[in-house]
Amino acid sequence: MTNPEKTIENCVQMLQHIMDDNTIPRNIRRVADETRMLLTNPNKGIGLRAAEAISKIDEISNDPNMPVHARTRIWELVSQLETIPLD
Repeated sequence: MTNPEKTIENCVQMLQHIMDDNTIPRNIRRVADETRMLLTNPNKGIGLRAAEAISKIDEISNDPNMPVHARTRIWELVSQLETIPLD
């Protein structure tokens, strides 16, 4: 099993790539930034942060304006977050 902290770190990097990609619509980049902030909040347990991030990402996962490459990254991100057990 992988280290949850390392998984969070990888997910934050993936979100940063989404935020830096100008081909992705602004509303999706904004949600990526909000999700990154959720994941880096030290006041909550790691499992709760992952669950909240999945919920937040789910809001945009079916956005018709999302490019295919971004949708693939989002699905990969959710898959990684789902490996983190709830506390």
